[in-house]
Amino acid sequence: MKKFNLFSEIIVANHTELLNTINSNQEFGITHKGDIVTDFNSKERHIYIYKGRISIETPSALKPTSKPKSLNELFGPNYQIVVDEERVLIKAGAAWQDIIAYNTKSCDYDDTTGDGVAEFSDSELENIGWQATEFSVNYRSIVEYLEEDVKIDGLLLCIEQIEPYQFSGLGYIFDYETARTEIYNFCQNIVKNKLATDPDYKPSELNDDEEEAAKFFKAI
Repeated sequence: MKKFNLFSEIIVANHTELLNTINSNQEFGITHKGDIVTDFNSKERHIYIYKGRISIETPSALKPTSKPKSLNELFGPNYQIVVDEERVLIKAGAAWQDIIAYNTKSCDYDDTTGDGVAEFSDSELENIGWQATEFSVNYRSIVEYLEEDVKIDGLLLCIEQIEPYQFSGLGYIFDYETARTEIYNFCQNIVKNKLATDPDYKPSELNDDEEEAAKFFKAI
């Protein structure tokens, strides 16, 4: 999976398109690819680094015309913005809490809390993960395997820094078929090994839930 670390990534948007969208006074989003989105009814899944509406003050007879606000002023202190001709360069790491809110509903797993990953949004992946817990296979180990050992089309939207160490992330899977197969095989191997070597999981002494999980993984 590709890691998209907001502490180091620069998002590039089109200057004219962004200004025109802001001036239209409509809600819009900026994706991690720099695309500007106004159609939120589309089924296409986007990963947003900004989502909202920016109000522009219009001159009136009672209020003298003031100098237009810069993009830094319009977006606020959590965004660092540099305009380079037709490019708008955006760093959004400080807006992480807002970015979580923009994207939690669309991600495949959430690793932004102290509790860690608790579930997969995909029902098939969730069923595999749930069955595996009967053999003490936690979601953390599954996610680490997926992120580090599986060649899969996916993205980990995160903030990560070394000193002091800090990490939070939202996981996106774009190839569910491969993810389901790889995670199933990963959990199956663990279950088979425990049935063969772990005295806490003797095949003859499994409870009903453990037996169901073992059959799910075709381990007995």
